[in-house]
Amino acid sequence: MSNAQSQHGGLQLTLSIWHPDCWTLEVTDKTAAGLLAHGVYNTQNGSVKGLFTAYADSISDVEALIDATRDSSLTDSVLELRERHGATGTGSSPGNTTRELFVEYDPDNTISDSLLSRGFIHNDPVRVRHGREHWPVFFPDSRDEAESLLDEIREEQSADIEVTRITSAGGGNPKQLRRMDRLSDSQREAFELARQEDYYAWPRGISTRELASKLGVSKTTLLEHLRKAEAKLLDPDQ
Repeated sequence: MSNAQSQHGGLQLTLSIWHPDCWTLEVTDKTAAGLLAHGVYNTQNGSVKGLFTAYADSISDVEALIDATRDSSLTDSVLELRERHGATGTGSSPGNTTRELFVEYDPDNTISDSLLSRGFIHNDPVRVRHGREHWPVFFPDSRDEAESLLDEIREEQSADIEVTRITSAGGGNPKQLRRMDRLSDSQREAFELARQEDYYAWPRGISTRELASKLGVSKTTLLEHLRKAEAKLLDPDQ
């Protein structure tokens, strides 16, 4: 590791990943719900059990995901721990409805060991939506080394891996990044597009109507997504 890299303390990356034979990708691609993956525990029979939060904007969407998880040939068992719905806009839930699940499955069908063995350290819940896993990871070396190792994983796992965010480990605001995880998919999409299109610049780079058109929603819906996203990101008590 170079002296310059040591001073920066490594990298924070967000990886968008697809890989074959993964039940989380299968069920989130089939349904309108998403998953947050919190942790994985080994079992005595060689499988693993993962703790997940299933989330969506409606109870029916979450139940559809749970049913798809139970029906998947890639899962061994599903245990529903509790139900929590009706979350408010200032809470930490990424959707209006959530359920906590323990899911048992084959560890050979995950990509976590391939990442960890090459120094990519998972440091926040993995968000799974629309058939993609979004991994926040820390990497202790350079960008070139990270890309080289990601190429190895792509070939080894027949995986599609995109780096969607990369910063020096000391350059971000960890509390702000954690708040981003509290946004629903629609709030996150609206907020990130607004930033990308300089909606928050002065003068604005795009009008509210134009931004809503790019997002494919009404102006009223866009403003509601942004209002809720801003409340979650700016609330000092969150």
